[in-house]
Amino acid sequence: MAVEAGVLSLAAIQEASQRVRPYIWSTPTLSGEAVAGEGAWLKAENLQRTGSFKVRGAVNAVLQLSPEQRARGVITLSAGNHGQALAYAAQTAGIPCVVVVRDDAPLAKLQAIRGYGAEIVLTPIAEWQQRLEDEQHRRDLYLVHPFDDPAVAAGQGTVGLELLEAVPDVRTIIVPVGGGGLISGIAVALKQQRPDIRVIGVEPEKAPAVTESLAAGHPVPPSRLDTVADGLAAPYTRPFTLAIIQRYVDEMRTVTDEAIIDALGLIALRAKLVVEPAGAAAVAPLLLDPTVERPVVAVLSGGNVDGQRLGTWIAS
Repeated sequence: MAVEAGVLSLAAIQEASQRVRPYIWSTPTLSGEAVAGEGAWLKAENLQRTGSFKVRGAVNAVLQLSPEQRARGVITLSAGNHGQALAYAAQTAGIPCVVVVRDDAPLAKLQAIRGYGAEIVLTPIAEWQQRLEDEQHRRDLYLVHPFDDPAVAAGQGTVGLELLEAVPDVRTIIVPVGGGGLISGIAVALKQQRPDIRVIGVEPEKAPAVTESLAAGHPVPPSRLDTVADGLAAPYTRPFTLAIIQRYVDEMRTVTDEAIIDALGLIALRAKLVVEPAGAAAVAPLLLDPTVERPVVAVLSGGNVDGQRLGTWIAS
């Protein structure tokens, strides 16, 4: 994979932390003992501005656009969270924003994207990437990709800086994985300071894009893409994030949708936190495997969930 490891560095993540600080919130790292036992912690990115970690990367990328790029406006594809984040970042910068969204995205996410002033283009998931490319070229917009962008990954890496400060003796980090931008940033932020920390990525069994790409040795489309964790349903991987994962991530695990929903219910009822399925995925391995070394921090990546579906999941 012809991607230089130096394309994402600890220094870039530290610079991103300073750059985005006025526009995001430093989220709490809370005890997860009630959910997963002693030594478990929860990095609550569900409490982040726009409801997920995505705002960190989107803001970092938009703040570095040139005047010419700002004048053109920005575009992205999203299952919802990155779309909200980029719409917020674009609104803050006063520039146009278009979000190409899969047509089965939760209504709450669509309403939030529109609320930040962005235009939504709905499309079937099978045509997602092609529609993005068509709209980008037709309108001459600048692409801020959800994960295939060093500026975005550097912004996401600021999560790692915060959780290491909150739990300095941490031994294991568990991160939900879609396209790999979050785990790439976190892994670089941690491993370039503490190589001894074990970084574990978690994907849904029904959306194993990174797991299957690692097995193939290069990016491949996932064999299936029908998970309840829509925020982790990346339609592909890219060499940029995959190379970082190969170098810095110690292990990838897959979990069932049932395990994700079990974790979501426990987080809601015991930790009193609202998360979406993607946000609960990192807790699932802690419930399935008591041998994970502690202290351990599970990243709750987002909380943008439809209320009716949340009630159904908790009651089930």
